[in-house]
Amino acid sequence: MSPFRRPRPAPDQVTGPVGATGGAQAPDAPMIHARGLVKRFGDFTAVNGIDVDVARGESFGFLGPNGAGKSSTMRMIGCVSQPTGGVLRILGMDPRRQGTGIRARLGVCPQQDSLDPELSVKENLVSYARFFGIPRRVAKAKADELLEFVQLTERADSKVEPLSGGMKRRLTIARALVNDPDIVLLDEPTTGLDPQARHLVWERLFRLKQQGVTLVLTTHYMDEAEQLCDRLVVMDGGKIVAEDSPRALIERYSTREVVELRFGAASLEDMAGKLAGLGERIEVLPDRILLYAFDGDEAAEAVTGRGLTPSGTLVRRSTLEDVFLHLTGRTLVD
Repeated sequence: MSPFRRPRPAPDQVTGPVGATGGAQAPDAPMIHARGLVKRFGDFTAVNGIDVDVARGESFGFLGPNGAGKSSTMRMIGCVSQPTGGVLRILGMDPRRQGTGIRARLGVCPQQDSLDPELSVKENLVSYARFFGIPRRVAKAKADELLEFVQLTERADSKVEPLSGGMKRRLTIARALVNDPDIVLLDEPTTGLDPQARHLVWERLFRLKQQGVTLVLTTHYMDEAEQLCDRLVVMDGGKIVAEDSPRALIERYSTREVVELRFGAASLEDMAGKLAGLGERIEVLPDRILLYAFDGDEAAEAVTGRGLTPSGTLVRRSTLEDVFLHLTGRTLVD
């Protein structure tokens, strides 16, 4: 067991929070349950009737481009934004009536770091722990454990401002764990980080996942979702357009491999017409053509066999971005 996780009660000891029905939350009940969940801002519908269930110990993701409704959903789950319609239960409780109780059991890593630059790294954790009523002596010990977990022990007495972006992100994750949360919410946890920093953050999150912590994250990075999520939903325009494990979604909506073709100044629409019949399907992007096939090398050879000479050819495996392109007609980074 991780030193900063409190022991979970055995199933026959669970006396969880009282839900809307007045009974205790069953040990196998969803940590998050939503049916027909809606969020509107005036005439704009940000979340349009989604259904979600997140199990205990699951790493669950919301995947989609900016504006898909991911952050609005997370804000409702985090009890900082009230649902406009539908049913939402967090830990068996209704956020409309029991928001304070829910927030006490959540850990939140927001999209933008909100660390106090005037405090040291350790003081940021200790002061945040005090908001949860944790005694200062206990908070200091917990801060030491968390800093070791996120590999920032040597920077404990440093100010926040000179930290790198990756270090600040890891500190924000540590801060989200000070109250031993039942659910950790991570909104775009690695946006803006360089590849090395992203992988360090992933490694820490993967450790949490191995320890049975329930993680809920939003991301528009396909590789992040594949690395971290047991299951995810693909969102677009406030709706869920697909749901499953990353691998199952790729197998369902894409081919095993993709051939990326670049043709310099040539008209890609014209070139796509010359590729007709090769592979399972063709997608034309602004800078390249994607040829979907179960055997990418064979498809690439067939392209040259038609007398076509791409300026660049790349054979790769299908990703979640290919799934999103298939479902919505655009890429995740549009």
